[in-house]
Amino acid sequence: MSQLKPMSHMDDNDIPSTPGKFKSSYIHRLRYNFSLTKVTVWALVFFGLIFLSVFFRSPSLSKSDDPTRRALGTNNWGGPTWEKRVRTSARVRSGEGGMSVLVTGAAGFVGTHVSAALKRRGDGVVGIDNFNDYYDPTLKRSRQALLERSGVFIVEGDINDMTLLKRLFELVTFTHVLHLAAQAGVRYAMENPLSYVHSNLAGFVSLLEVCKSVNPQPAIVWASSSSVYGLNTKVPFSEKDRTDQPASLYAATKKAGEEIAHTYNHIYGLSLTGLRFFTVYGPWGRPDMAYFFFTKAILKGKGISIFEGPNHSTVARDFTYIDDIVKGCLGSLDTAEKSTGSGGKKKGPAQLRVFNLGNTSPVPVTDLVGILEKLLKVKAKKNVMQLPRNGDVPFTHANISYAQREFGYKPTTDLETGLKKFVKWYLNYYSAGKKSSG
Repeated sequence: MSQLKPMSHMDDNDIPSTPGKFKSSYIHRLRYNFSLTKVTVWALVFFGLIFLSVFFRSPSLSKSDDPTRRALGTNNWGGPTWEKRVRTSARVRSGEGGMSVLVTGAAGFVGTHVSAALKRRGDGVVGIDNFNDYYDPTLKRSRQALLERSGVFIVEGDINDMTLLKRLFELVTFTHVLHLAAQAGVRYAMENPLSYVHSNLAGFVSLLEVCKSVNPQPAIVWASSSSVYGLNTKVPFSEKDRTDQPASLYAATKKAGEEIAHTYNHIYGLSLTGLRFFTVYGPWGRPDMAYFFFTKAILKGKGISIFEGPNHSTVARDFTYIDDIVKGCLGSLDTAEKSTGSGGKKKGPAQLRVFNLGNTSPVPVTDLVGILEKLLKVKAKKNVMQLPRNGDVPFTHANISYAQREFGYKPTTDLETGLKKFVKWYLNYYSAGKKSSG
């Protein structure tokens, strides 16, 4: 394995959970007030972006570029047959005493795996997904077919369609919501920034608005991101560390989501648990992730770009296998307490948590490529270049002690084992010209 060049390493006690916790109480108060001001400014900025994205969308956008290209309310839903499918999918297996979960982004990578796991253990599951074309929708449709064979119905619709969301809650008393729908990807934010505002901010608020008003309110577990750590140099990343230096718009929307979650917890009594995923990989994964498009390029004999940090330092990621992420999602759902509001009014303090879900073992990207070369039996054509200023960060490393304490989270899959399973799936899925990898 290559030698990592970590930035700095400190214990949790070496840096306070919020910057500025020094001996001087005066300095502490100054920095505390400054932090509050920053949070207020952030809130105003992002709610302003939501307003702009909804009311002032550029008419020059083509249909494929428009983040709201699937016009709200135009998808085919409703009617007795549709309602029956929703109720059937949401039904908890008899005698199991499980939960009924609405999974947003159910045709996505993580959404598919968690939905299948919930259904296998007897929980009721209804999915919702807009099947957008950020990456190949054919892959999403294949995941949908996989879930349908397991008895999971995915409603085709947008989480900004509050009429649809309200109808789903009228049909089913969901005990939990697993909110995974989002515009993913760090680099794509430079091409289509409004899609992140539409999905990650406006969509999240739309969902919370519906959840706060139903009775009983569901407990909500939602996907934040390890990207919120941004330019933080203290490793491993702890939930106590500062997250006010995002390196990308994607990270900024996820950080804003955490602040929005705090607001709805504080005002309306919604139980909210945020999950900061660390570089998730595995079968049925996302084509925009490095391990996926590296595999595609190596097999086609095309070159791959491998980034290095300043002064030729190593770029490394805390790659986390999908099965370990599923365990973390299930543990978060199982330990989520009930929301305390009713009819849009808070009745008492509600649970508010944020967890890191990672593997705790950062691996250099060069080692990732080496493992793929070994598994594919093909030598990669490597092009080493400087890490661009596109939102990527040089290093991620999760401290998972909080999740371990709360629900026994313990990742068990190393990178080589996980990639072996991914490559087996990839070769099978794209074999014999059945499907194109693009």
